[in-house]
Amino acid sequence: MKQNDLNFDYKFGFSKPEKSVFRVKKGINEEIVSQISIRATDKAMNSWEDLPSEIKDTYDRIGVPEAEKNFLAGVSAQYESEVVYESIQKELTKQGVIFCDMDTGLKKYPEIVKKYFGTIISPYDNKFAALNSSVWSGGSFVYVPRGVKVALPLQAYFRINARNFGQFERTLIIAEPESFVHYIEGCTAPIYTTSSLHSAVVEIIVKPGARVRYTTVQNWSKNVFNLVTKRARVEKNAVMEWVDCNIGSGVTMKYPSCFLVGDGAKGEVLSIAYAGSAQHQDAGAKMIHMAPNTTSRIVSKSISGHGGRTSYRGLVQVLPGASNSKVYVSCDALILDEESRSDTYPSMKINENEVDIQHEATVEKLGEEKLFYLQSRGISKSEAEGLLVNGFIEPVVKEIPLEYSIELNRLINLEMAGSVG
Repeated sequence: MKQNDLNFDYKFGFSKPEKSVFRVKKGINEEIVSQISIRATDKAMNSWEDLPSEIKDTYDRIGVPEAEKNFLAGVSAQYESEVVYESIQKELTKQGVIFCDMDTGLKKYPEIVKKYFGTIISPYDNKFAALNSSVWSGGSFVYVPRGVKVALPLQAYFRINARNFGQFERTLIIAEPESFVHYIEGCTAPIYTTSSLHSAVVEIIVKPGARVRYTTVQNWSKNVFNLVTKRARVEKNAVMEWVDCNIGSGVTMKYPSCFLVGDGAKGEVLSIAYAGSAQHQDAGAKMIHMAPNTTSRIVSKSISGHGGRTSYRGLVQVLPGASNSKVYVSCDALILDEESRSDTYPSMKINENEVDIQHEATVEKLGEEKLFYLQSRGISKSEAEGLLVNGFIEPVVKEIPLEYSIELNRLINLEMAGSVG
């Protein structure tokens, strides 16, 4: 990526001086893995007031304290690869809900972590999962007991502050039978002319009758390669919902997956991807039907402008015995100019006769007739373009909490500035 490609207006394009406890040489081997197992901070902080001033300033600027005040159940913030601040309401503790960083989770609840860690995404699954399994640091650990409904979202922020940096957080969520939790993550990074790698692994276990919603609002800067593996095991009559919003990064490759292993299991992926100059958003979903009466729904909305490229890459597989499965896939792409590109790579492997499969896809440009109509009503061209784009992504945006949907619409409108017309 050329240095000139990074000259753009990015809200979170600030950086702070690095204060690492130690640094290691480049490369990866057993010795280095042992060295980086030491935490990057001297101790985890339990309150906002205890944080160093430079970290508080960072999270002030990305809005963590403000978001926490807006009725969020808790905040876990990861700076580089370590969680340095977490705050959980007392009500969560009373309910038996565990929400902490993965390092703390492994230390305090080893029997739970070791039982599920690596069972959904093996180190042998792909090379990035292998890398993460070797050097993971930080991430979130969530455990929701049987029958507990967590009323308000749990929230985590991940931020890359250093250049030439790799971030490998590991997130594990276990929802026991008949429980519910909504987990939200936000991601940012400053602008550097050198590249950074974000390679996370997310494993989710949704027990019988439970429901989990996992929302991502990603706004990495364009120097970040975002290569993430996310997968959920969905058991009998359970529901897994992925809401995936990708705006930033130079390259994103991310395909949230549901393995529907129990009778009546349901999986859903709602995704938005925006690709501007020097960006390729390769996003999609995987739905694997392994049991009868399972249901999956994929709704993908992509926007490409100013020479950007979006790709939908999806897999739906219905295995023998998964009778009465229902599948719905919708891929809609909006192209804002002649320089931009959108591709669709759907794959369906159906090995059962008694199934209901629907697939639809559209590719369109901003309609001149719609623009003319709006402008004839006194709306400026830029405002009309924004209205049409916001209307295009509305089916997904309406599923996001209010404070995030407002921010998402604003960020997309900022990205569009100067790229349409």
